[in-house]
Amino acid sequence: MARISGIDLPKHKRGVIGLTYIYGIGPSTAARILTECGVDFDTKVEEWNDDQLNKIRSVINELRVEGSLRSEVQLNIKRLVDINCYRGMRHRNGLPVRGQRTKTNTRTRKGKRKTVANKKKATKM
Repeated sequence: MARISGIDLPKHKRGVIGLTYIYGIGPSTAARILTECGVDFDTKVEEWNDDQLNKIRSVINELRVEGSLRSEVQLNIKRLVDINCYRGMRHRNGLPVRGQRTKTNTRTRKGKRKTVANKKKATKM
């Protein structure tokens, strides 16, 4: 089992897909890493030998991934909230930050629907 940056890579997946399990590495970065290390894209993670694994580890150590990337993103969000900019207020209120509509959709950010009852009309006598 390959363990890189504190993450156990799935051993039955192709190398390009397996590397994307690391936070901060997408498909294009994974392909670039494997090309740089001279590893074939279609080889499975369990087929990597120790030499290839060490090359991949050394390339990934140069990148900002996992814990350091997560903390950097959180600090950026905290900075936006602290300076009270528009994006910071949207983060604080749990609303979409990048201009999406909120009348419909955005259930992911807003959470489960909270039904608000209508006011009852006064009855005429």
